Amino acid sequence: MVKTMDKKYKIILSGGGTGGHIYPAVAVAEALQRRLGDRVELLFVGAEGKMEMEKVPALGYRIVGLPVAGLQRKLTLRNLALPVKVLRSLSKARRTIREFGADIVVGFGGYASAPVLWSAQRMGLPTVIQEQNSYAGVTNKILGRRARCICVAYDHMERFFPADRIVMTGNPLRGNFSQTVPHPEEFRAEALRYFGLEAGRPVLLVVGGSLGTRTLNNVMKRWVDTITSRGEVQVIWQTGRIYQREMEEYMATRSSAGIWRGAFIERMDYAYAAADVVVSRSGAGTVSELCLVGKSTIFVPSPNVAEDHQTKNAMALVEKGAALMVPDAEAVERVIPEAVALAADRERCAELSANIRRLAISDSADRIVDRILEVLETAKKGRK
Repeated sequence: MVKTMDKKYKIILSGGGTGGHIYPAVAVAEALQRRLGDRVELLFVGAEGKMEMEKVPALGYRIVGLPVAGLQRKLTLRNLALPVKVLRSLSKARRTIREFGADIVVGFGGYASAPVLWSAQRMGLPTVIQEQNSYAGVTNKILGRRARCICVAYDHMERFFPADRIVMTGNPLRGNFSQTVPHPEEFRAEALRYFGLEAGRPVLLVVGGSLGTRTLNNVMKRWVDTITSRGEVQVIWQTGRIYQREMEEYMATRSSAGIWRGAFIERMDYAYAAADVVVSRSGAGTVSELCLVGKSTIFVPSPNVAEDHQTKNAMALVEKGAALMVPDAEAVERVIPEAVALAADRERCAELSANIRRLAISDSADRIVDRILEVLETAKKGRK
């Protein structure tokens, strides 16, 4: 445990665009407040118009938005405005750092983290990067050259960052995800009742995130009649908010026997407790959750992400015998038959569960706080 300091430290946390960048930053903010109390002042920096500008203030934190935007993959006039937005963002980032009086900047990825980390490094401030994925993006690889510490969640990250500055911390998560509960059988029975499912039949959890995933919804559309007619498995199916109405219309004339369906799952602890097999995308936060709860998983990586990092995240587990993977293009035909077969194979499920549990890091946020405080302490000594 790193000792805490006497003075009040001002820390900027930057990241956003998706929950995968926002919530790790919030988890670290919560850990900093637990550790330091009123000896720390926090400021978030996000991107104007992105979800963090709503989510972060709702959690009680102050946030500044930068006008930065990402490069569009398609040829579009919006790309012409990108250089101007970058310059404006760098200027605002420098001004924000000065006005706040930041002692350190911690970046979690996303549009906003690049200009604020870049500016901090050129102003002589220490920086820390938290890289969530197994394949680092171009921006983090560049910024990692000057970062004092890079916190990672996967092995072999020396491919991207200076090896002497890499620390294995895992990905910080908000919420109560645990491999153990006091009375697991009672908790599972409670979870099954919550979803209106029966004891004694395997349960698949098909989850595509809060917004939803087109591919996984198409998987369910393809197989829902077979699932309900055969009755081999039950399903907890998260459609996501974007696809909620479409899935309601599709299911209006079909049986929902043995299927719980909803846009959002309020009790993910119940969903994980009820599930025998999980079918999911492989974003960094989701992978970390699944390691903590120790569930047999078939990943269907999204192909629509930078550097195809979801495939690389999934393969990092597949190579350790900790998960299975089905490519997105093959998911509609393959994933349900393979999930049903896996649910029936208790020995294989147990093997996958044991292997994925070994990869869990339950105190990730506190590990990152340790590194932040170490960097602050080193920087303080360097100024003497």
